[in-house]
Amino acid sequence: MKKEELKYLQRLAELYPTIAQTATEIINLQSILNLPKGTEHFLTDIHGEYEAFSHVLRNGSGAVRKKIDDVFGHTLGTADKKAIATLIYYPREKMELVKKEEQDMENWYKITLYRLIEICKTVASKYTRSKVRKALPSQFAYVIEELITEKQEVLDKEAYYDAIVTTIIDIRKAEDFIIALAELVQRLVIDHLHVLGDIYDRGPAPHFIMDKLMNYHSLDIQWGNHDIVWMGAASGQLSCIANIVRISARYGNLDILEDGYGINLLPLATFSMTTYQDDPCTCFKTKGNSTGNLEEAKLNMQMHKAISIIQFKLEGQLAARRPCFQMQNRRLLHRIDYEKGTITLNGKTYALLDTNFPTIDPKDPYALSPEEGEVMERLQSAFVKCEKMQQHMMLLLKKGSLYKVFNGNLMYHGCVPLNEDGSFKEAKVYDKAYKGKALYDALELYVRKAFFAQDLEEKKKGEDIMWYIWCGPNSPLFGKDKMATFERYFIKEEETHKEGKNPYYRFQENEDVMNRILKEFGLQGEDVHIINGHVPVHHASGESPVKCGGKVLVIDGGFSRAYQKETGIAGYTLIYNSYGLLLAAHEPFTTTEAAVREEADIISNRVAVKLAVRRQLVGDTDTGNELRERIEELTRLLQAYRDGIIIEQF
Repeated sequence: MKKEELKYLQRLAELYPTIAQTATEIINLQSILNLPKGTEHFLTDIHGEYEAFSHVLRNGSGAVRKKIDDVFGHTLGTADKKAIATLIYYPREKMELVKKEEQDMENWYKITLYRLIEICKTVASKYTRSKVRKALPSQFAYVIEELITEKQEVLDKEAYYDAIVTTIIDIRKAEDFIIALAELVQRLVIDHLHVLGDIYDRGPAPHFIMDKLMNYHSLDIQWGNHDIVWMGAASGQLSCIANIVRISARYGNLDILEDGYGINLLPLATFSMTTYQDDPCTCFKTKGNSTGNLEEAKLNMQMHKAISIIQFKLEGQLAARRPCFQMQNRRLLHRIDYEKGTITLNGKTYALLDTNFPTIDPKDPYALSPEEGEVMERLQSAFVKCEKMQQHMMLLLKKGSLYKVFNGNLMYHGCVPLNEDGSFKEAKVYDKAYKGKALYDALELYVRKAFFAQDLEEKKKGEDIMWYIWCGPNSPLFGKDKMATFERYFIKEEETHKEGKNPYYRFQENEDVMNRILKEFGLQGEDVHIINGHVPVHHASGESPVKCGGKVLVIDGGFSRAYQKETGIAGYTLIYNSYGLLLAAHEPFTTTEAAVREEADIISNRVAVKLAVRRQLVGDTDTGNELRERIEELTRLLQAYRDGIIIEQF
C-alpha cells in the first residue's frame, strides 16, 4: 500500500474507528444508492416576484397536489383535496379561517392530522430515515417519526396512532403540529432547488426571496446579469450602484432599497429636487407599480433622471478606464450637440426627447459635478456597510456560480457567446482572451476576487468586471451587442433601441452546436441537457421552451409581471424527478390572500419533456457516483482493518 493511500485511510479511520462502524456505513450507503432519486426543481428569472415564487415553492409546481391525489385517489372529493392542499401551502393562515367557520374543531384537528400523516408517509418513503429525521422540526421530531414510520411490533396500530393524535389535541398542540407536518411536506416534496438567475430587479420584493433562500434546505444559484449588478453594487462599484438605483426608480421600487435594505436615499432625493425642480422629467415615468400620489411620482421621476445621468457619466468613465472591455461605443455623452439638442450615432443625427442637462459640462461631459460626487460617495458607503445586503451577497457567492453541471444538466442563465458560424467567440478578460468554458471560469474568478482578493488592484478589476458581465457585448449573462438604456430614454426612433442578440440564440435548434457546448462543459450522450433562462419564451405566440429536440430547455416564461403580456404565462418551472423531466407552465398568481381564502392555486400545465425508461435511482445521479467512491474507500479501509494494517480503536 502506498504511503499516501495509507495516510488517507488512517484519516478515514478517525471517522470509522471499528470494523463494525465501517461495515455499517457501507451497508447504509449501498442502500441509499437504490432509493429513487430526489426531485430537483428549476426556477429562473424570478425578478422580485416574491409571492408567486413563494407559492411555487410551497406547492412544488403542482407536486403537492399530485401527492394528495396519489394518497387519497377517489376517496376524497375535489373540494377536500383543495382544502388540504391550501392547508399545506399556508397552514397558519388557513387555520385562522377554519376556526371562524368550523363548529367542531376537535374533530377537524383529528381528521386533518390523519390526512397529513398519510401524505407525510408517502413523501418520506423515497428517503432514508436518517434524511427524513434531519428534515423534521426539532420540537416534534420524535413524535412525527413515530407517526410516519411503520411499526411492525405494534399489534393494535389504530389504537396506538389514535392515542398519539388524541394526546396532541388534548395538550393543545394540534395547530403547531399541523404547521410542522405541512412544512415537512413542503420540505420533502422538493429535494434540491436550482435557481437559474435574475432574482433581482423589476419586482417589488427580491430581498424577501433572498431571505427565504437563506434558510432553504438545499439549493444552488446560477447568477443572472441582474444578480451580478447587485453583487457589483454591494462591492462598492459605482456604475453598478447607479444601475440598480435607476432600475429601482424605473419600476417604482425604491422602497426595496430604503425599507428592504435600509439604504438612505435622502441625499439623492434632495439633490434631485434641487437640480430638476422645474424639469417635468417626462422621459422618466415609472414603469408600472405607481402609487397614484402625484408628488411622490414627481420626486421619483426627478430621482430617476438624476441617477440616470450619473450612471451614463460613470459608465463613460469606466469604458474609458477599461478599454479591454471594448465598450467605448457606449460613451454617448460627448456625441451630444448640447446647443441643438441632438445626438449623432453611426453617422446619423437624432433629436433628443429631453435636452435639459444642468449637471453636464459639454467640455467634460463624463465628469460628475461636486454634488453628484457627494451623492455617489454616500450611496457607496451605504451599500458597502449594509449588513443585510452583504449577507445576501454572501449567499450568492456561497451557493452561486456562473454555471453548474449537475446530473447530466448544464445550467447557466444566459448563453455561451458564439460567432456567426457557431464557433466559440473569444472575449478579452483584461490581458487575456478566453472562450467557451474558460470564459465562464475566468469571469467567475474575477467576481470572487471583488469580494475576497487581498491585492487592491485585483479587487478593483473584480468590481469592474461585474459591470461588464451585467451589460458587456461578450458577456455570457447578457448576450447582446449593447444595452440601449440611453437610447430608450432619449431617442424616439426605435431603430436605435435595437439590441442585437448573440448568434447563440439562432443556434439553439442546431444539434451540432449544442452538443459542442455540452462537450465543452464535460457532458456527452443522449440524456444530457442545457437549461437556461434570461430571454423570455413567448408562449402566447406559440414559441416552445423545448428546443433542439429536448436537448435545450429555456425556462424563462415570465415570472416578472412586466413580461407577462408578452409571454402569455407567468413562468415555467422544470421538475426532474425519478420518472423524468417535466415542464410546468404557470398561469399568473393572484395574491396570497386569494390563495388562502378562495383556495386559488396556481394553475400549472405539466408536460413531460423526457420520461425515464426505468425509474431513476440515487445510484444514477452525481450523488450516486460520489457515494460509490465513498463505498470503495470504505471497502479499502475494511480490508486494511482485516489485514492488520490499521488497528481498530475500541
